[in-house]
Amino acid sequence: MSAVNPLDNPLSYELFGIKFKNPVWVASGCFSYGLEVAENLYDISKLGAVVVKGLSYKPRTGNPPQRIVETPAGMLNSIGLQNPGVEYFINEILPKLRNYDTVIVANVFGEDEDEYLKVATVLDKAEGVHALELNVSCPNVKKGGIAFGSDPETLYNLVYKLKQTTDKPLLVKLSPNVTDITETASACIEAKADGLVLINTLLGMAIDVNKEEPILATKTGGLSGPAILPIAVRMIYQVYEKFRTTVPIIGVGGITTTEDALQHILAGAVAVQIGTANFYDPYSPLKVIDGLEKHLKSKNYEHILQLVGKAHKLKLS
Repeated sequence: MSAVNPLDNPLSYELFGIKFKNPVWVASGCFSYGLEVAENLYDISKLGAVVVKGLSYKPRTGNPPQRIVETPAGMLNSIGLQNPGVEYFINEILPKLRNYDTVIVANVFGEDEDEYLKVATVLDKAEGVHALELNVSCPNVKKGGIAFGSDPETLYNLVYKLKQTTDKPLLVKLSPNVTDITETASACIEAKADGLVLINTLLGMAIDVNKEEPILATKTGGLSGPAILPIAVRMIYQVYEKFRTTVPIIGVGGITTTEDALQHILAGAVAVQIGTANFYDPYSPLKVIDGLEKHLKSKNYEHILQLVGKAHKLKLS
């Protein structure tokens, strides 16, 4: 793991050449661009990083309603990656985010390889964007709608080309909707991705039993929330076990409490992202930050990095 402890705080470290105050980030799509919270609730400078809502090359209106439905221990969403486009973000939103002392990660997506490259090229020159996160769960319109992250070869080609396009750290957010997530992780590692983000939402559906039809206009959507925590932990564990310190893992999926975050970290994540929990408790990231520090003290650990991957017991010879 290429993380360095600066020794000035039990939660701070350097990763990808970037100083993080703590390992708690907020996930893309669940925190908008951070300004609503910054202006109305708390100083987002307290966060390890803000991963902004996904950016496309041109503005997108997203999918028609109904786009969100609550499910047991989670929610399904089919927003359709609605956003104002990367140029608007750079000109109107990013200047305001520069007022806050936190790491800004831009989430990037596209309908084809060319759009990913265009967005990355624009963001590469943007002051105040510290890293890029690729959403590869998007359908590839030039390959029959199959998600970029479902095919290791397609994923390798995309990541490889993007690495030639930007000097910013490149993180790939892997889809859990695959048979073996270590195969897509391997493709990203071979293409020289700087980090892996595990996991994106799982494909799901909800049906209105009275209307006798799917609730979402698009029929299916992405499942997030506490329900997916065990799946995220399992996939992080699998990837860490196979590749160990080859590339840092950022955990996301089902984190609501400090205990949830610790499961991700013990499985192998060097940082965690809090997503759906922000909708019903916008202070949850701050609670997790505080909880991690208290946990270290209670267990007599000097630094959070001591816990990364500790659930993997060394085999006795």
